[in-house]
Amino acid sequence: MLDNDLKTQLKAYLEKVTHPIELVASADGSAASQELLSLLQDIQSLSSHVALRTNGSDARKPSFAINRVGTDVGVRFAGIPLGHEFTSLVLALLQVGGHPSKAAPEVIEQVRNLEGEYVFETFMSLSCHSCPDTVQALNLMSVLNPNIKHVAIDGALFQDEVTAREVMSVPTVFLNGQPFDQGRMTIEQIAARLDSGAAQRDAEKIKAKAPFEVLVVGGGPAGAAAAIYAARKGIRTGVAAERFGGQVLDTMAIENFISVPYTEGPKLAASLEQHVHEYDVDVMNLQRAEQLVPASEPGGLIEIRLANGASLKARSVVLSTGARWRNMNVPGEQAYRNKGVTYCPHCDGPLFKGKRVAVIGGGNSGVEAAIDLAGIVEHVTLLEFDSKLRADEVLQRKLRSLSNVKVIVNAQTTEVLGDGNKVTGLAYIDRASKQNERVELEGVFVQIGLLPNTEWLKDAVKLSPRGEIEVDARGETSVPGVFAAGDATTTPFKQIVIAMGEGAKASLGAFDYLIRLPVQEKEEMAA
Repeated sequence: MLDNDLKTQLKAYLEKVTHPIELVASADGSAASQELLSLLQDIQSLSSHVALRTNGSDARKPSFAINRVGTDVGVRFAGIPLGHEFTSLVLALLQVGGHPSKAAPEVIEQVRNLEGEYVFETFMSLSCHSCPDTVQALNLMSVLNPNIKHVAIDGALFQDEVTAREVMSVPTVFLNGQPFDQGRMTIEQIAARLDSGAAQRDAEKIKAKAPFEVLVVGGGPAGAAAAIYAARKGIRTGVAAERFGGQVLDTMAIENFISVPYTEGPKLAASLEQHVHEYDVDVMNLQRAEQLVPASEPGGLIEIRLANGASLKARSVVLSTGARWRNMNVPGEQAYRNKGVTYCPHCDGPLFKGKRVAVIGGGNSGVEAAIDLAGIVEHVTLLEFDSKLRADEVLQRKLRSLSNVKVIVNAQTTEVLGDGNKVTGLAYIDRASKQNERVELEGVFVQIGLLPNTEWLKDAVKLSPRGEIEVDARGETSVPGVFAAGDATTTPFKQIVIAMGEGAKASLGAFDYLIRLPVQEKEEMAA
C-alpha cells in the first residue's frame, strides 16, 4: 500500500510513540476496505507499539479507530486517509500514542477544561487542502479531552450520507448530529466557539497591552513580512490577524514563488507563522479589526478597535487585511452557499462526482477550475461575461481538448436556481442575443476574482473606487503613520511574492516615519 519511502518516513515517526496503540478496522468485501486493510497492515508492521484488530463493528465501512490501549482516548477515520489527509493520519498516530502536541499550552489547557459531551463528525475530501487543519484540530481535541469524540469522513466514499445530510462543501462539521460549521477551522477557533468566556478573556488581555511602535493588521504574506521587518529593527511590534495566513490558506498549488518550484498554501502559511514567531512579535490571532481611529495629533497614538470590544494602540500601523473571493451578487447565491454554490474546486469537487456543474469566470482561476472538475464531474459549463476567455492560451488549449466541457461567452449570470435545499440550475442572459437562458445543474463554482477586505476602513483612509487602499511609493496611506500593503491596496498584480515585498516596504516606511518624529515625541514613544 505505502511505498518504501513513505514506510521509512512513517517508521521514523512511529519511534516517537510512547504508549501502545491499537488500530481497529471495520471492513467489508469492497475494494476500498481491502485498500484500507492493506494500509493498516503496513502501519502495524512498522512499530511494535502498534497492534491491529480487524473485527470492528462501525456501521461505516471502510473505517477504523486509533485507540490508546487501556484508555478511552482515540480518534476515528471513515475512509482511507491518504492525499492531503495522510499528515492527519500520522499526527493522530503520534498523538494517540502519547507524543505531545505543538499546540500552545494555554490552548491545550482550554480544551482540557471544556465541560460537556461533544461528538464531532467532519466530512472532508482527500483533495481538499483546507480540510486537514479542521480534521487535525478536532482529532487533537479528542485526544486531550475524553468528553470530545471525532470521526473524519471521506465524503467521496460515503456519497449516500453526503446526499442525505446535504453536505455540499468540505470541510463540513456536525456537532452532536447538528450542523456546527463549514470551512477551515483551527483548534483555537473551535475551542473559542465552545468556550463561551474566551472572547471576553481575550479582550481583557488585549486592553492591558502597552502601545506598539508598529502594529500590523492582517496575517497574510504582506503582514508577515511587515512584522518581521519591523521586529528586526528592534522596535515593539504586534500583529492582529483575523486568520493568520490569510488567503494563502485557501490556495492550492503555488508554482511561481521564486526559489521554491512548488509548495502549497497551508504549508507556506505555516512557514510564515513560524518565521514571525522567531522574532519578538506579539501575535494576536482570531482578532477582527472593525475601526481605525487616526491619531489626534501628529505622532500621536493610532487606535485599532476590535470586534471583541478591545482596542490596540500604536505609533504606526501597517494595514495588510488582504482580500476574499468575490461574490456574483445575484439572487440565490447566498441562499445556496455551501448547498451547491462554492468557491473551491479542489476542496468541493469530489462531492459533485458524476454531476453537472458550472464554473463562473474565464480567467486563469476559472479555466483551471473547469479543467480540474472535468476529470470528476459529468459535465462542466464555463460561463464568461466577456466576449472571450481571459485565461492563458496554454490553459485554453487544454480546456478545448476536453469533451465534457462547454464554454459560453457573453454570459451574464442573473440567478442561482434551487429547490429550497440545493442548487438545481443557473439563469443567465446571452449579452449578444439578449435572450434569457437556463442551465440545469447541481453545482456552481464561482471564480471571478477577489474583493479587498477594506469595508471597515471606508471613513478612515482614502480608498479607490474598487475599495482598495490608496498607497504611495513608500506604502503610506492618506493618514500619517498609517501604511498598507498586499492585496488590499492599489498596488497592481495580486501575487504572494509582490505582497511580501510590499509588506517589507510598508514596514520600512513605518520605521522611517517613526525615526523622523520630533524629538519629544520619540522620547514619549520610548517611555
